Amino acid sequence: MNKMKQIKVEKVTLNMGVGEPGEPLKKAAEVVKQIAFGAKSVQTLGKVRAPTWGVREGLPIGVKTTLRGKKAIDFLIKAFKARENKLKEKSFDSLGNFGFGIEEYIDIPGVKYDPRLGIMGLDVLVTLERPGYRIKRRKNSSRISKKHLITKQEAVEFVKQSYGVEII
Repeated sequence: MNKMKQIKVEKVTLNMGVGEPGEPLKKAAEVVKQIAFGAKSVQTLGKVRAPTWGVREGLPIGVKTTLRGKKAIDFLIKAFKARENKLKEKSFDSLGNFGFGIEEYIDIPGVKYDPRLGIMGLDVLVTLERPGYRIKRRKNSSRISKKHLITKQEAVEFVKQSYGVEII
């Protein structure tokens, strides 16, 4: 196979929304730090006003962190085990990226329950790329040709072969 066509995991983003600032946000940051190999988390802010949920624009409502390289691969393997190595096909987008939720962080192998933190769920978002994708991050941003983009079917095959995940 052409080495410029090989797919790899660029990053894994962990997202945990709690909906309110204060103590729940601190607990969520601690959970993310615990499951993401000590990675520092960043607060996410509300972008729109939703009075029924008590959310204002600019209010901290969640935390997220990004894993790259070996840490991303190691976490992804554990996250797939938490999902019993099964994903839905609708979890993949048209550009080959995919995401899934984990209902309880204690489902991840090797993570212990901490009673002071409680039970929380999180979203796992995975970005895939091929060699040559860095041109889209350059200052004078160029486009990636359609032949080089990752399709949904290619991403599904990559996940099946690389991680042994069953697609439903």
